[in-house]
This record gives sequence, structure tokens and C-alpha cells, in this order.
Amino acid sequence: MGNSLLGYYAQEFVIQRIPDHLLYRTVDFFVEDSAWAWWKDRGHRPSYHEVESNGSGHAFGGSKKMRRKKKDFLDIIRHKIIAEGIAKITINRPERRNAFRPQTVKELMRAFNDARDDNSIGVIIFTGKGTKAFCSGGDQSFRGKEGYADYDSFGRLNHLFSMLLLYLIFKYIEKKVAGYAVGGGHVLHMVCDLTIAADNAVFGQTGPKVGSVDAGYGASVMDRLVGPKRAREMWFMAKFYNAVEADKMGLVNTVVPLEKLEEETVKWCREILRNSPMAIRVAKSALNAVDDGHSGLQQMGGDATLLFYGTEEGTEGKNAYLQRRKPDFSRFPRLP
Repeated sequence: MGNSLLGYYAQEFVIQRIPDHLLYRTVDFFVEDSAWAWWKDRGHRPSYHEVESNGSGHAFGGSKKMRRKKKDFLDIIRHKIIAEGIAKITINRPERRNAFRPQTVKELMRAFNDARDDNSIGVIIFTGKGTKAFCSGGDQSFRGKEGYADYDSFGRLNHLFSMLLLYLIFKYIEKKVAGYAVGGGHVLHMVCDLTIAADNAVFGQTGPKVGSVDAGYGASVMDRLVGPKRAREMWFMAKFYNAVEADKMGLVNTVVPLEKLEEETVKWCREILRNSPMAIRVAKSALNAVDDGHSGLQQMGGDATLLFYGTEEGTEGKNAYLQRRKPDFSRFPRLP
């Protein structure tokens, strides 16, 4: 596969971290319609692995047919595979075991919002750089009395908003875990829809050891996943659990050898993408509604409205209003 092919056909966002005090400028590469059509006409549809294998992303800068746009990502890597409907978001702080700081959280929220609003994306893979850790939670060097703060901002617990976004975003989110998923990183994995774990994965809460606790999703979602007794054990004792133990508790969906982690994750993504998008969207909102109260009912109601808009009955009502006539609903059945 030539580098130009990869560059033409996929969006690649690879942003290397640089010192905070430096002015940073990064580039996004977008596929142009002409390039898409050229390769489509020749019957080539590169796979997830063909694009992912490029690794560094430098080859994506070689095409003169690409539009360029400045972005400001320091702590994450984004990939988008147009042909397969898969997006991948990677925390890129391996030297800190992918611990998140305020900058990381801001970028994650932006990246997930972008993926949510992109109709070509059906599944999002969320992972961490390297094999030693998915995420080790909040970077304690940024923690103050008011929460986590950049050098030029007030402290806040803005990672809570990213957890809420992961929980409520109605694209299917698969967590790919190699190494440690502990503390806030453990909560991030729990609020995702599915978790594929490598055999070297380690799970657990660290909050009580460092004077911290997640009394929101970190407690309630855990209780639902593993049961109240086990959830209390995990929080009160702050123990770590290996991948096999996590699988037995219901914390993960499957455990695979580390070298098979990427392959298995993509396999699950492809199986999901073969199914009805609206059916899975409604299923996710229904599963969440049990715990979400009125906000869960609001989401279920919104999904029902979307389905109704697409029916002949719904279209008749809209058209009648626009045409200034009375709607004719007589031909539609009144179901029992």
C-alpha cells in the first residue's frame, strides 16, 4: 500500500505532545471528494488495519489534494476510517501512564463531540497509547483544592463531564484496554458500552489511597456492573484485579492475548456496524433509562420522535401544515 493511498482515503489525526510552554500548531488532514471518487471507482476500500498500520501519520501530509486546518490537540490521537465507519480516540500521555490533565479532558470532549456529529461514524474505539496503561486516572500533579487545574485556569472536576458524555453519546463506544485501567481510568472504561481487555490488563479504584473518590458514575455504574458487595470491596479496599478476575466479575466483555487486542476490537466493531443503527441506538437509550430518570425518558422520547418523523403518518402531518391544508390521517391504522 502506498502512502499516498492512505493519505487520500482516510482522515488521520496524529498530534505529538510538546512542552506546554511552547506555541503549538498541528494539522488535520481531510479527504477531498475527488480523491474519494478516484479510489472508489477503482474498487478499493482500505481496511481499518491498512490505515492503522501507517502509525506515525507523517505520510498523510504528502498529498497536495488535501485541505488543511489548524487544530490544537496535544494529548490525544484521532483516527477516522471512512470506509468502515470506525473512529479511534487515543489518550497520548504514555510517560504519565496516560493520566488525564485538564487539557486531555478538553480534547477528549471535543474529539467525542466531533465523532458524535459525524454521520459516517458508527463505532468509536477509545484506548490509550502503548501497552502499559489505558489510563491511570487524574494526573495528581495538576490536582488542587478546587479540582484539576491548568496553570492558567481555575480548578474543576471537568473529567466528570467527559464521563457523562461517554455515557450519553449515542454512538457505540468500545474500550480497548491494555495495561492499567485504574482510578478515573477505571471509571472511563465502565461508562463505555463494551470493554475488550488484553490479558495484561489491570483494573481497580485508587481514589481512597490518594484522598479521592468518584461518588457519581464511579459508584453507581460499578454497583450495577458487579453488584453492591463487590463494588464496596473495590472502593473500600482499593484492590487491583487482573483481566481474568475482571471478566468473572462482569467488568469486561472478553479477554484476549495482548497481540490480538487490536484485531479482536475491530472484529467487534464490524459486527456492530452490520446491525441496525436505530435499533442499537434505542437499545442503548433503554438500557441507560433505568438509571437516568427523567433524562433517560427524555432520550427515549427523542428516539421515538425520530422514528415517527420517518413514517408516512408523520410526513403527512408536516406536509399538511406546509401546504396549508387539513391532514388526512384516516388511512393510518389505530393499533391496539
